[in-house]
This record gives sequence, C-alpha cells and structure tokens, in this order.
Amino acid sequence: MENMFCYQCQEASKGIGCTIKGVCGKTSDVANLQDTLLFVLKGIAILNGQLQTVGKAEKSVNKAIFDGLFSTITNANFDHTAFVIRIKRMLKLRDELKAKVEAAGLSVGAHESLHWTASTGDEFEAKAQEVGVLSEKNEDVRSLKELIIYGLKGLAAYAEHAYNLNHEKQEIFDFMQDALAATTKDLSVDELVNLTLETGKFGVDVMALLDAANTSAYGNPEVTKVNIGVRNNPAILISGHDLRDMEDLLKQTEGTGVDVYTHSEMLPANYYPEFKKYKHLVGNYGNAWWKQKEEFETFNGPILFTTNCIVPPLEKATYKDRIYTTGASGLAGSMHIPDRKPGEMKDFSAIIEHAKKCAAPTEIESGEIVGGFAHNQVFELAGPIVEAVKTGAIRKFFVMAGCDGRMMSREYYTEFAQKLPQDTVILTAGCAKYRYNKLPLGDINGIPRVIDAGQCNDSYSLAVVALKLKEIFELEDVNDLPIAYNIAWYEQKAVIVLLALLYLGVKNIHLGPTLPAFLSPNVANVLVQNFGIAGITTVDEDMKLFLGEVA
Repeated sequence: MENMFCYQCQEASKGIGCTIKGVCGKTSDVANLQDTLLFVLKGIAILNGQLQTVGKAEKSVNKAIFDGLFSTITNANFDHTAFVIRIKRMLKLRDELKAKVEAAGLSVGAHESLHWTASTGDEFEAKAQEVGVLSEKNEDVRSLKELIIYGLKGLAAYAEHAYNLNHEKQEIFDFMQDALAATTKDLSVDELVNLTLETGKFGVDVMALLDAANTSAYGNPEVTKVNIGVRNNPAILISGHDLRDMEDLLKQTEGTGVDVYTHSEMLPANYYPEFKKYKHLVGNYGNAWWKQKEEFETFNGPILFTTNCIVPPLEKATYKDRIYTTGASGLAGSMHIPDRKPGEMKDFSAIIEHAKKCAAPTEIESGEIVGGFAHNQVFELAGPIVEAVKTGAIRKFFVMAGCDGRMMSREYYTEFAQKLPQDTVILTAGCAKYRYNKLPLGDINGIPRVIDAGQCNDSYSLAVVALKLKEIFELEDVNDLPIAYNIAWYEQKAVIVLLALLYLGVKNIHLGPTLPAFLSPNVANVLVQNFGIAGITTVDEDMKLFLGEVA
C-alpha cells in the first residue's frame, strides 16, 4: 500500500503521482491529513446544504470551507500539528451542524463523511487510505471530481483574499459547498463535465470580486518601475498573495527603521497607489518561489509567508528560524501569526522585532522591472495598442500567464520569449513572468513587449482585456483575436484560472511544461476535442504553430 497519493500539482512524481513523499516537500503524514480534512469538509458542505433548504445555513461554514481548502493547496501548509488541530475543529463543527439538521427535522444522510469520527492524529492519517484520491475507482469519474476539487481549492484561495478585504458573495460560498457535496454523489460523466464548467463560471466571479476588493482598497494598479536592488536597513521579506497582510505589515513597520521588500507573487503590491505611499516599501527581492532556498539565505532578515509558495528549508539552512507564516500557510517549527480579530490588524510585532536584530539584505541584483498593466491601465493604453494592431506593428499577443516551477523543462518559456518576433507582445500574470520579465525585450511604439497584469488572480485582467479588444474590433468570437495562449501551470490556482478561461469560451490553450497528471486519457481527450487544449513541444515547433507558419 502506498504511503500517500497526490497528483494535484505539475510536479507529480513521474507524471503519475507522489506516493512516498511529495516532490513539493510534503511528507506522507501531512498529505494523508489533508485528504482526511477534505473528507470532513465534504460532510460539512452536505449538512450546511441541507440547512440552507430551510433557511438555516450557518454563515461560519463559509470561512471554514474556504480556509480549509486553501490550507491543502500545494506549498501552502506543511504543519502536521496544524492539520490535526484543524480536523478536530472541523469534526466539532460537523457534529454541531448535524445536531441542527436533526433539530430541523431533516435527514442527516448516509455518506460516511457525516458519521465517521476519531480523535487522534494517527487515526486521521489512517483514514486517508480509505477516503483519499484513489478511493474513487472509476478513472474518468475520479479525474473529473479531482479537477473540480482542485478548481475549488483555487477558488477558495481567491475567495479568502477578497474576504480579508470585506468583500464576499454568498453565491460563491454556496457554490463551493454545493460542488464539494456533489463530489460525494454518484454523478455521470456528463454531469461532472457540466459541474466543471460551472466551477469555471464561479472562477470568473471570484476573480472579479477579488479585483474589486483590491482596487477599492488600494486603487487601480499603475505602470510602475520596481526597484530590485537593496538599501542598508534591516528588512522583512513578504511573500505570497494576501494584500491585506501587506497593508497591515506596512502600517506596523512605518517609522521603525525596518524596510519591506516583496517576493515572488507579492511583487504586484508595488503597483498599487496606496502601497506606494510607504517609503519603506523598497521594491522586490529575488525571483519566483522555487529559488527561495538560495535567496532567503542572502536576504538576512525574516520572511513572512502570507499564503502558499513555501519550500520547506533544508536542515542546514540558516534562515529556518527566520520564517513566519500566517493565514492558511504553515510550516512546522516556524512561528505562526494568528488571524486578525474583527476590526483589528494582525499583530506583526514579533517579526518586526526580529527584523531589527538582523543585517540588511545582501544585494543579488540591481536595476528595475516594469509592471502594473491591469485592465484599467491597459484600457488607458487602448488607443495606441489598437492602432499598433491595425498598422501591423503588433502582429500577435501571447498570453504567457501562470506559474513558475523547478523543472529544467521550464526554460522553454525563457527561450520562447527570447525567440518571439519583435512584432509580438507577451501578456502575463502570475510568477511565470519571472522566466522573462528581466529580459531586454524592448517595446513597440512605447508599448512594452512584456505587459505584466500582476498576480495569478490578475489573469482576470487579461480576460477582461481580451473581451474588450473583441468589442473594439467588433468580433463575434474572442478566439478570432490575434491572441495565442501558451500558459505554464503548477498548482490549483492555475486550475481555476484555466477553468475560468474555458467558461469564457477561450479555446486552443496550450499548457506546459506537462499536462496535469490528474487528467485521465478520456477526460484529456474531451478537453482536446471540445476546447482544443494541448501541451507544448519544442520552442521552434510551437512558434511555427502559433504564428501559422509552415515548416
């Protein structure tokens, strides 16, 4: 019997699944606890759905579901103890809901997730052998159910960020719970395909909600030159995606002599007007998440993880005691900063005091990178962009959004960007941009050849831009635009972005560096036939394909 089974990310071992230890660094005990947590969350979703039918749904379930799902995203939480505590808390919530269902005169139901109980970490781990991914024996049904669940995990991440900025939409929470409950049912392949597309619909909704949350709180992103050098002050490096955490940290570090640098997916925080007011927000340090083992050594100060993108440090790492986590993230041995109380900020005093005792960052590069091309900013440039397309100065746009990762094969994306003709423009969002955002690719009539919209959730901006261009050029179909999609993926937030694009009708998306291991041959064939989904080959061959050139 395998120690674990996980194939939710692009690094699935041998392109099949991790069975001994996750390539991400997740140990088998943590992987199994995550499977059991998901199982318990399904029971909670079923019960709250029943309460909803009589107008007695518990609002507290919303956060329990999205926070629980978020904690199981790849590279988010590696803390065994945190999962044991969370499962115990969720079992307690489930039993409270069960009592309310019975009190309302409703039938609790028969699914095992409603009745199973245990009290120890060992029991929680053992349960995963019965309820994990492989418990669904039909390969195609399993593939579709996992595709939906991974989409829900990505959806949960974006819902949590919006929630932290007081933006919520009950319809999104209801769908998450309904869809999670649906994965416990004996649904047909057709029903599951429809649910997959509906997940994409709510992916669009949640990204629009988060966009509204971010821009209403911090203003519309502006085209910004971001410093990648360092100053001589002690500093904190903030990673992840949560802008509310960024705000709390900047407020509490102001006037302390401690600088703040962004890392990886937090880079786009530099584009927001409200954050630019803080003179101690120095710029960005380093590159994509997977280079942190080297870059955290040279940063010298403490690192705050607000979400996923954690790489468990090696035993010999000197920065192990400088890692702090918060929100859904976690790492055994690191200090976890608790959630904020209503109406208050998170308490970052411990990490600030730690920073004051550290040396300033060691400079690893210098110069600037440019970003901030969210939809509002691009609309201001619409005139020059449309003119450039009409005159032929811009032949084609390439959406190269998504995730970066460790595999050597991802050098494909750097080479692809370097070999693109000078009359093409890259549209990007997410940490995939680190493969080419520091290359001297130049501009076209003042329009940068790399247009960075922001974080992975800001792929929404790229979709909005595409739909606006369709309207401007008076096209019937978004696929008639001179836009090609060559997207890198890694984890579950990329899955919900993909499903959102499919819901919007975008076709012929190429995914790399490998297709998801969780797609069975039959499900992959459905995506190929209905949506033109494809993988990547070589840069030269794909370039010919995208540009319509005959070899």
